[in-house]
Amino acid sequence: MLKGTLYALVAGLMWGMVFVAPLLLPEYPPALQSVARYLAFGLIAMPLTWLHRDALRQLTRADWIEALKLVAVGNLLYYLCLASAVQRAGAPLPTMIVGTLPVVIAIAANLRNGRRDGRLPWLRLAPPLLLIVAGIASVNRAELVALQHAPGGLARYASGALFACAAVACWTWYPLRNADWLRHHPDRNPRAWATAQGVAMLPLAALGYAAVWGTMKAGGSTFPMPLGPHPVLFACLMAAIGLFASWLGTLCWNEASQRLPTALVGQLIVFETLAALTYAFVLRHQLPAPSAVLGIALLVAGVVLAVRVKPVPLPATDSGRVAG
Repeated sequence: MLKGTLYALVAGLMWGMVFVAPLLLPEYPPALQSVARYLAFGLIAMPLTWLHRDALRQLTRADWIEALKLVAVGNLLYYLCLASAVQRAGAPLPTMIVGTLPVVIAIAANLRNGRRDGRLPWLRLAPPLLLIVAGIASVNRAELVALQHAPGGLARYASGALFACAAVACWTWYPLRNADWLRHHPDRNPRAWATAQGVAMLPLAALGYAAVWGTMKAGGSTFPMPLGPHPVLFACLMAAIGLFASWLGTLCWNEASQRLPTALVGQLIVFETLAALTYAFVLRHQLPAPSAVLGIALLVAGVVLAVRVKPVPLPATDSGRVAG
């Protein structure tokens, strides 16, 4: 339990970086940032295949197809939606919408995976979920007040919120399917599975990069390709995100997913929310408003309560009903 929680914490610290990158590169289209990040992920994963060569040889064709599905939806499409949301609405609002993931995944996993993982009792699960919801609402209150005075109008922020909701849908599907594979293959190395996802991503990201480049050229865009107006910053930032957020974050999340019930590890995604909020406020050189501080405290309290909830095995009759 402790190791799984620590792995989830490190994953959250790494993943929080992705909310800041679009703000550091406002001139760069979200689609370009998305494919560039995962192109870097794939390139970083390639040398690591030598370290995990024995484990990778054990993967079947079905395993590689599953890895491709996971990275296409949980990485490429998710980050495209997230980057679009951040560029339209700033970092805090999408952060809070994506911050509902602990609640959404916990409920979905508790309904879906009770037979496999044991069900977290709803009466004990409710308090941490309510604290997380209250924390999200408290931080959103401060951010929505700030949005009223921000340029761009409500329509732009509404479109950003829609993209953030699409990101939530992508990343609700990803951890459930990823945990399915890891729990069904307890003998497999989670590190090798992270590398396999990077390898599966490489051709997809390369094709995506070429498609973005071709589309921009066909549309008469003056954006300087292949690395844009700030090539060194862009390349370094994408490499850092590819290494830390994509590969290391995925590795740590896999380790947590193999150790913890999916309904519990889903709630620990709140670490990503806390990290993203911290990074965003540091980038803005601002202290959070009192309501934001209260929201962060509620989120932390929700996590503390969540990790104390123990799964209860379903009775045989209930298990059969759920399985059907």
